[in-house]
Amino acid sequence: MNIEVNLVSSFTIDGNGGNPAGVVLNADHLSDEQKLKIAQAVGYSETAFVSFCEDADFEVSFFTPAAEVDFCGHATLAAFSTMYQKQIITVGSYVQKTKAGMLSVHIEPNGKVVMEQRLPHKTAIFSYQEISNLIGIESSVLKSTNLPIEVISTGLPDVIIPVPSGFLDKIDPDDQLIAEFCEKHKVVGFHVFELCEQESMFTASCRNFAPLFGISEESATGSSSGALACYLAEHLELGHDYIFEQGRAMNCASMIMASVELEHSRIAKVKVGGFASSIGTVEIYI
Repeated sequence: MNIEVNLVSSFTIDGNGGNPAGVVLNADHLSDEQKLKIAQAVGYSETAFVSFCEDADFEVSFFTPAAEVDFCGHATLAAFSTMYQKQIITVGSYVQKTKAGMLSVHIEPNGKVVMEQRLPHKTAIFSYQEISNLIGIESSVLKSTNLPIEVISTGLPDVIIPVPSGFLDKIDPDDQLIAEFCEKHKVVGFHVFELCEQESMFTASCRNFAPLFGISEESATGSSSGALACYLAEHLELGHDYIFEQGRAMNCASMIMASVELEHSRIAKVKVGGFASSIGTVEIYI
C-alpha cells in the first residue's frame, strides 16, 4: 500500500532552517514494523505516526530510522502543526498519548505549537574526563565552566554538557565512542551548549549528537531543550523563559523556545515551543 508522509521542518526561524520530520496521519492500521520501514524510507531523524486514541485526543508514536523512541519534540511540533494547517484541529489545547506519558499540546493563534514535557528526572552525573575524549574538548576546558555534566530526562534521557563560549563549534564528536557510551549508560545522546552574550536574543547555542539512534547530529531537539531549560533553572539565574539556537554548525539554524514554571522552588511544568513549515509530501510504498 502507498502511505502519504507529510514532510515538515520544525523550529524554523521565519520559515527557514529547522529540523525536518515525517508525519503520517491516520496511522492506526500500521504495525510497528511498517512504521519503522516508513521512517527508514523517509530518512529523517524522526517520523511521527498519529492514531486515534480513546483516552486522549491522539496517540502519537515516534520512529527513528533505527528504532522507536518514547518521545520526540520536533516531530510532535511537526505533527500538530500539520493537523492545524490541515484544519483537523484548531487553536486550543490537546492531549497526546505517548510512551513518555500523557502530554498536553497547545496551538496558539499565530500557529506556534507549545508542548508540555515530563517533569525532569536526573539519573546520573559524569566527570569532565569521562566526556572529554568523546567530543574532542579537553577536560580542563569543560571544567572551566564550573557547571556539572548531568543526565536529565523530560521524556528522553540526554547528557547535558556545558562548554565555554567559543568552544561549541570546536567540538569534534566521535560517533562510535558516543554511541557506545550512550548504549552503556542507557541515554539517547549528548546535548552540548554554550551560553550566549547578554545582548543576544538567544539564551544558549546548542548541538545535539545521538549516533546510537542513527543521528550523527541534529539541527533542533525539542526533548533535549526541555531538559536544558530545567538544567539552567537549577544551576543559573537566567529567569525561567529561554530561547535556544541549534543547527548553526549544520547550516540549518533553528529556534526553540522553552520555559519552566516553579511551585515552592520546584519545577512544576516544562514547556517547549516553536514554529513549523511544510516542506511537502511524499508517497512511500510498503
